[in-house]
Amino acid sequence: MAKKYLRWIIPPLVVAVGLFFFLEKDFLPGASPQSQPSESLRLLEVVMRLVQQDYVEEPDPVKTMSGAFKGLVDSLDVLSSYLDEEGTARFRERGRTGRHETGLILYKRYGSFPMVIGIKENSPAAESGLQLGDPIYAMDGLSTLGFSMLEANLHQTAAAADPLRIRTTRDNKNLTLEIEHARLHDGPFTFAREQGLGGVLQVHLFHAPLVDRLKAELVPQLRQANRPLVLDLRNCHEGTLEEALAFTNLFLQKEQIGSLEKRGGQEEPLSCSEAAVLPDLPLVVWTNQATMGPAELAAFVLNQNRSARVIGHKTLGLAAQRRFFPLSDGSGLVLTSGIFRPAGGGEFWEKGITPDVKLETDEQGYAAYLEHTRKLIVSR
Repeated sequence: MAKKYLRWIIPPLVVAVGLFFFLEKDFLPGASPQSQPSESLRLLEVVMRLVQQDYVEEPDPVKTMSGAFKGLVDSLDVLSSYLDEEGTARFRERGRTGRHETGLILYKRYGSFPMVIGIKENSPAAESGLQLGDPIYAMDGLSTLGFSMLEANLHQTAAAADPLRIRTTRDNKNLTLEIEHARLHDGPFTFAREQGLGGVLQVHLFHAPLVDRLKAELVPQLRQANRPLVLDLRNCHEGTLEEALAFTNLFLQKEQIGSLEKRGGQEEPLSCSEAAVLPDLPLVVWTNQATMGPAELAAFVLNQNRSARVIGHKTLGLAAQRRFFPLSDGSGLVLTSGIFRPAGGGEFWEKGITPDVKLETDEQGYAAYLEHTRKLIVSR
């Protein structure tokens, strides 16, 4: 019987170890090229021997393989993730506007439950009574402890408006809530006129064709503006660094705005080298805890190089490049392949942006941000 057990255990462990050294060799920023595998291999031998001798029943090989991949990749950092076939399908659709979503943005570290860090205004999540900081223990009957942050956020998107069932706690009581899905926006941005301002440009996601549409639909009228434009990047957590750089390049031309630190400390320069179409337009940037990734990069670079004042809440510091690798069984890997480093040195990864005007914890809504923006403009 022991040999029968071992027959199913060896392949996933061997693949997992092979994958580990593949990642260690090529993709993990800051990993040491002199890392020694001997200790890890010794521990693997111990684990295999214990499973052979003491495990009570024959493992499911599919679950074992998936678990080996998932535990390895999800533990790398908060952005990396192993996605099953369903998760991979959702990931491929992430750049599409018009998706049904709840309006929740979740943050999660490996080994912990997801936590609510953003709630989009006028969304089903805003109507559900959930609050910032609430833990999410289950979604649709599935424990979220084993989710990556990416999975937790992808699981809330849907092709139809079926409700999402979640379990949380409030005042030491378990709560089960049903949150509807809704189409919150039909495009990558919305624009609103506000008295005394050039307008409020809310970016929903940094995916193409964001910049192309801005150039065609909004830039011509903004060229005539001489009042500050608000860039509302609250709850903007999706997109690519390439689109964020192109967006930043609308307002700024600079040969080097920072770099991506790659494996072994190698650096890939980042630039906004095209002529800016709105180089002199005054800017104010709104951030909150759920301003993540590409949105953080844009906010930081404009703050440092265009004197754009940032109003809101400190961000997490998760601006990084990720690569997606589809696997033959329909699953996939999302790996962090480079982290953003500001020009001139300094740390950004997991440090984030400290706003010029810090808001109180209960100041999260549009009206509060707009009030502080008007005060800032008057005080200049």
